[in-house]
Amino acid sequence: MKKVLITGGAGFIGSNFCNINKDKYEVTALDNLFLGDEKNLDPDIKFIKGDACKMEDLDKVGPVDYVVHLAGTSSAPMFMGDGLIKGYMNSIESFITVLEWASKNGVKKVVYASTSSLYGNNPLPLVETQEVTPINHYAVTKRMYEYSSACYNKVNPDMDIIGFRFMSVYGPNEEAKGQFANLVSQFCWDMARGLAPVIYGDGSQTRDFTNVRDVVQGLTLAIETDKKLGADVFNIGTGRGTSLNEIIEALEKAFNNGIKAKYIENPVKEGYVRGQNADISKIQEVLGYEPTVKLEDGIKEQVENIRLDRIRQTSSDNLR
Repeated sequence: MKKVLITGGAGFIGSNFCNINKDKYEVTALDNLFLGDEKNLDPDIKFIKGDACKMEDLDKVGPVDYVVHLAGTSSAPMFMGDGLIKGYMNSIESFITVLEWASKNGVKKVVYASTSSLYGNNPLPLVETQEVTPINHYAVTKRMYEYSSACYNKVNPDMDIIGFRFMSVYGPNEEAKGQFANLVSQFCWDMARGLAPVIYGDGSQTRDFTNVRDVVQGLTLAIETDKKLGADVFNIGTGRGTSLNEIIEALEKAFNNGIKAKYIENPVKEGYVRGQNADISKIQEVLGYEPTVKLEDGIKEQVENIRLDRIRQTSSDNLR
């Protein structure tokens, strides 16, 4: 059985990867629990409390065949104010440390999270071949991931280092992220509390809302393929942009509690992304990826499985 290390393994995407693939791989979740929660993991999954920035913590894992790197500063708001320096340090140090550790320990592939934030307001649909200019500090660190991966792969071509530009990912096990969670989760939590979700502007802005199960599918396909991918980068999304108004409509239908959204003037004056939807033809052609979770089904699942008692922080304004 293949051995896979998931850094950030008790977090949102990491825990879903572990739980879905626990019978397919021998998985080990490494997490410092800053944005993760050990309760996200099924009881039979091996968990190590540790920091991906520390070589000694990675050494506790032992030999593995593959690494899925999901640790590090995970959203643009985490770089604001006093979080800026720590955000850069945590993001970059964890990635380079993992690459060094993987290279020294004969890992076959490192699969990592990049971001759709790199595209900013590029023409739609978003294609991997487009020129990108990061619009925030978070995106800058992810662009650094991609450049660093290319350099590492030239030095060690036997180890593929594959990046995925996640679109707007939602799904279960996001409670520990609190105010940094996806908008679907934040809106859902607000409505469950009897609060009106807050929409910036008129709600016509779109995002490619992608269920975490489909993200796990893409990561798994990268591990399973026999193709040499080098330091390639793929979009993961659905190929469809959905407006925030459509999300609210679906949530209102699922809750049926009479709560309506509150619309306010958009306070984000620079770099606000008006539209997002991915061209997914590359990942379809190379890896055989196909999105499987319909948005209405994913939202219904969110509503049916609300765990408000596990949310660390109340929802607050995010980049909508």
